[in-house]
Amino acid sequence: MYEEFEKLLKQRTGLDAASTGANSVARAVQTRMSACGIADAEAYLARLLASETEFQELIDAVVVPETWFFRDREAFAALAQSARENWSFVSGRPLRLLSLPCATGEEPLSMAMTLLDAGLSKSRFHIDAIDICARSLAFAEKAVYGKNSFRGGDLGFRDRYFTNSDRGYSPLGTVSSSVRFRRGNLFDAGLRSSIGVYDVIFCRNVLIYFDAATQAEAISILKQLLAEDGLIFVGPAEAALLLGRGFVSTKVPLAFAFRKANPRDAKTPPRALAAPAMLPPYDPEPARLAPVAPAKTRATATPVTAAVAEPALSARCTEEIERLADEGKFDEALLACRRHLLDDGSSAQAHYLMGLIYDALGNVSEAVDCYRKALYLDPGHGQALSHLALHLGRGGNETTASALRERSRRLSAKGGSA
Repeated sequence: MYEEFEKLLKQRTGLDAASTGANSVARAVQTRMSACGIADAEAYLARLLASETEFQELIDAVVVPETWFFRDREAFAALAQSARENWSFVSGRPLRLLSLPCATGEEPLSMAMTLLDAGLSKSRFHIDAIDICARSLAFAEKAVYGKNSFRGGDLGFRDRYFTNSDRGYSPLGTVSSSVRFRRGNLFDAGLRSSIGVYDVIFCRNVLIYFDAATQAEAISILKQLLAEDGLIFVGPAEAALLLGRGFVSTKVPLAFAFRKANPRDAKTPPRALAAPAMLPPYDPEPARLAPVAPAKTRATATPVTAAVAEPALSARCTEEIERLADEGKFDEALLACRRHLLDDGSSAQAHYLMGLIYDALGNVSEAVDCYRKALYLDPGHGQALSHLALHLGRGGNETTASALRERSRRLSAKGGSA
């Protein structure tokens, strides 16, 4: 019976139920049936088809946003750089930016603070923040945020742009006045015709909720909404989806920023993942990560470039791995990570980077395994905590996901890296 609800959700929103976990839709339907006092699933389906309000309540029960201010700071750093280099002194119309889905508002407000810090006045830009979830938008309009929205050690922006009260933190008018919240669906042609074209689009961690056909349709729509010289930011697990579909990477490490391809760009498609068969086998057991592989074993491995062949995961090597991944060269990036793990099996950052690469390839099980290993070696690795919590929550393990989010929150409160 739940298949009928899954079909209806996909028809109206594009949501692929498999992406949210096997039981997510069933749990949401049961929750709403209980709230409506309806015991029969067919009777509730009839209510759903007859009531737009109830359908919205079901969407809100299925979609559980996980966001915070300046989540994945590399994307906002790339936005700031573009603002300073390309837009600060451009005359004419204000910049137009889109955050979709905007969830409870942390992302579009972070975009506004980024541009203000980059030197743009609030009159120089406008941000449309769109989401399908009415409950999230109501929270965003209220604009009172608790500690869970502020993560990481650098919270200087909170002192500059928020006021504090017994209820929580509220953004200053300088920030909030540049953001307009509205309810909408990416696949709604009426919405698209009313919003126009954008210089910057943040559409992060939504494509992963669609099946392949719906992803292709969404990417085509996003391409129409993006200005010819605009930037689009996606989530780590979505970067591979844009390559070869009219977009090229800006090659800013871990920003997952893309622009439209033009005739000057190389037309060679990204290479598919090739298993590094010549490497010695990699031992996946966390308890056995520390020992270094014997020298003669490492000597027989296929050599990699000098930039990624150093014994330790130096900043230069990290940047090289990130560059390879951001350009869609996932096989080379994985090869470099595995090489480092053979030389230094205790590198939590190498496991984390491997997790991001597997995410980009859509290999969730391998990504989860890598994030677990990173946390085994470094329990305070905030980024690995966040990514693992996100995957476990989508997979239906909300109890463990909540525990990880709470652990991340405690680390943030102590000034950790979460």
